Amino acid sequence: QVQLVESGGGLVQTGDSLRLSCAASGRTFSRHVMGWFRQAPGKEREFVAGISWSGGRTHYADSVKGRFTSSRDNAKNTVYLQMNSLKPEDTAVYYCAADYSGLGYIVPTRDSEYEYWGQGTQVTVSS
Repeated sequence: QVQLVESGGGLVQTGDSLRLSCAASGRTFSRHVMGWFRQAPGKEREFVAGISWSGGRTHYADSVKGRFTSSRDNAKNTVYLQMNSLKPEDTAVYYCAADYSGLGYIVPTRDSEYEYWGQGTQVTVSS
């Protein structure tokens, strides 16, 4: 089993920055892809960003490319999502997820390919 705990969400204004963290415990973390998803009220959960096991490969949704950056510290079993230039449309519950069945260097964008999920952290961006 893998436990994922997100933190770092909050209420910010347009243009502000936030850094989300996701701490993993349980099975080995360092060999697996980690992803970030979000779900806004009334909308389906969508892929935001993902990072390969080594951190050498990342993938972003077009809506956040150039503003969000995913990184990881395998020694701390933690993955991060740095969010800059936040917009009201970024308001959502953000989830981290772990892909333990994949190859570790290909970042899936479908949520069905991630086996473990955190409880989510709310990000609200006011205009």
